[in-house]
Amino acid sequence: MNNSERLVVITGGTKGIGRAVVERFVADGFPVATCARNEHDLSVLRKTINDEYDQLIHTYAADLSTKEGAKDFIDFVRMIGQPVEVLINNTGVFIPGMVHQEEDGVLEKMINTNLYSAYHVTRGIIPQMKKDRSGHIFNLCSVASLKAYPNGGSYSISKFALYGFSQALREELKEFDIRVTSILAGAVKTPSWDGVDVPEERFMKPEDIAETIHATYRLSERTVVEDIVLRPQLGDI
Repeated sequence: MNNSERLVVITGGTKGIGRAVVERFVADGFPVATCARNEHDLSVLRKTINDEYDQLIHTYAADLSTKEGAKDFIDFVRMIGQPVEVLINNTGVFIPGMVHQEEDGVLEKMINTNLYSAYHVTRGIIPQMKKDRSGHIFNLCSVASLKAYPNGGSYSISKFALYGFSQALREELKEFDIRVTSILAGAVKTPSWDGVDVPEERFMKPEDIAETIHATYRLSERTVVEDIVLRPQLGDI
């Protein structure tokens, strides 16, 4: 199959890393399906992709922090009718704070958004990948998946869990020729850092993460990069 026959699914594709990944795969001729909670943001994305790449993009408004939202998005992807070649679990939220001081419900919100969204969407996509014996799953973990840090609180807990989920998938799916890669990135210049008094050059570019994902997918099917750790050149922020 050529690129135009293989669907790339990217959750949270309207901003930051997700947006950069959408544009990178569209530029390579792949049809893309993505989602976000805000329909206006999706409308802007559709227009941008159509104007800049003369290509349509499949979009769906859904809140993946809920099981119902994830199911609706999976049904939407299935209706497109193309085999999913790449799934990029990018949906996430960051709320700073310390475990012993953060507000009640913060852990649940980040587990629902950072872990369960990937869990439910992946489980919906996997059956077709197993049948085709083909596919690549990327999970946007974090350096917070490797080492907790002050004011990381429940975010680190959720990202540790996501990394464990990603490792489990790798072991389960290798026999079906499905590759699984964990992206463990440090600070990237995304809207979640808006308002922080840190020079922009201290952050990584979303486009660098997107290029890394695309290049990793492009390796031969005989090779999988299991973990990729990326940090700003001057270290974590």
